[in-house]
Amino acid sequence: MNTKPIYALLFLICSFYSCGPKADQFDATGTFEADEIIVSSEIAGKILSFSVEEGQTLEKGAVVGTIDAENIELQKEQVQSSINALQDKTMNVQPQINLLNDQLRVQQSQLKTLERERQRTENLLKADVATGKQLDDINSQIDALKLQMNVTRQQISVQKNTISTQNRSILSESKPLQKRVEQLKDQLDKANITNPVKGTVISKYAEEGEITSSGKALYKMADLSTLNLQAYITGDQLSQVKLNQQVTVLVDSADKYKEMPGTIIWISDQAEFTPKTIQTKDERANLVYAVKIRVKNDGYLKLGMYGEVMLDKK
Repeated sequence: MNTKPIYALLFLICSFYSCGPKADQFDATGTFEADEIIVSSEIAGKILSFSVEEGQTLEKGAVVGTIDAENIELQKEQVQSSINALQDKTMNVQPQINLLNDQLRVQQSQLKTLERERQRTENLLKADVATGKQLDDINSQIDALKLQMNVTRQQISVQKNTISTQNRSILSESKPLQKRVEQLKDQLDKANITNPVKGTVISKYAEEGEITSSGKALYKMADLSTLNLQAYITGDQLSQVKLNQQVTVLVDSADKYKEMPGTIIWISDQAEFTPKTIQTKDERANLVYAVKIRVKNDGYLKLGMYGEVMLDKK
């Protein structure tokens, strides 16, 4: 239920009829509020622990509970196993390369033998002991062997490139899988219910052992070290207020008022209770504007407590 119009109406009635004690001594009235934060679950699951109680003061970053994340842990292990399995799918090119290198060394040895045989045949040909055909045959064998050696070298290069391409294709699958692992790690971190700011627990919405879902409210908290008095002023008083202005806040205390310093932190730019058709000056005087005044709480102030404001008339 929105109580702001009720408070504003009460202010207008009290101001008009001077109701209540010392009603003519303050310029505005309202109730104390706080900046509230609702802490929600970030993952779904069973609440394994939840050490939060209403009225409890919590520090920023305090872990106040945990949510069962075994399913997420299993998913993470499964993805990690898939990454490890990719390494087993890769091929080791070295055995094939070693075999081709051995073949190339044999061909090189054969080439040296043929080159020595060619040199001997050339010497014999000079001495008219060998024929030109014998030298041509040896040259043909050398040329053929060199071609085979080139083929072997090409095979080594092709094997390296082919296996390397295949391995890169297999290992490239690990990048999205690794991203998935990081996402699951992030979800596991969110299994811890971490308090976002220092403050006091106002309401508790869940209990240990319950099943929660992502985004479901667990508890509400607020920083009660400073409270905001939301009060209402008339249009005639707008010229007397400004942001960061220091004012005096009055709070009921036994048979007298307790005075506390306050600072105006917000002024509404829209009037409330505006008639649909403003016809007379009296109707225009009924317009009110909401203001928020920040007051440091010494422990006396409570949420919903009434307070009055005295503006500086200078």
